[in-house]
Amino acid sequence: MTCVFCNMKEVVLENDLALAFYDKYPVNKGHLLIIPKRHVEQYFDLTLDERNAIDQLLFEGKKLLDEQLAPDGYNIGVNCGEAAGQTIFHMHVHLIPRFKGDMEEPRGGVRGVIPEKRVY
Repeated sequence: MTCVFCNMKEVVLENDLALAFYDKYPVNKGHLLIIPKRHVEQYFDLTLDERNAIDQLLFEGKKLLDEQLAPDGYNIGVNCGEAAGQTIFHMHVHLIPRFKGDMEEPRGGVRGVIPEKRVY
């Protein structure tokens, strides 16, 4: 089976161990995915160097999106395993810019992975 992320051509940011590209099914404009270049399934399988490389691109991605879109906030998320919603089994971090008014009540943020638990 071919991994769609292993052959990614539309790279926005890159370093030695990781790269970032726009999500093909974005939650909001500017939604970035950041992946290790090495094919690994889970965040917990990354080396420390890979985690640092991904973290570097998270900050570079935020700077880029701040300049281009001036969002009001961000969500950062990783789905680890099918039960957590992972559908592409090449580890990836979502950097999602958020804008005032993009949803009626944003309270709870990432708790929304289980909708009835989001607002508390």
